Amino acid sequence: MYELVFTESYRKKEKRFIKKHPNLKERYKKTLSLLMDNPHHPSLRLHKLQGKLNQYYSASISMSYRIILDLIITDKEIILLDIGSHDEVY
Repeated sequence: MYELVFTESYRKKEKRFIKKHPNLKERYKKTLSLLMDNPHHPSLRLHKLQGKLNQYYSASISMSYRIILDLIITDKEIILLDIGSHDEVY
């Protein structure tokens, strides 16, 4: 099992995201649960980002929204960095 690490800036973005998209709250919770249990679960569509975010990964909440994260395999930690649409840049 992985430990999710919530940065202060992520918590602020998370609060705004949930307020703006209350219909995705349960889906978001399921995404976090899957990340803790198995970040490589197919429904998360986990993939390494490219360009200026190439040291990070993305996990999908839905086809339109994602979580940007730093996945540290050796420590079994997942540091959550950003949440939002695929068009928004961290």
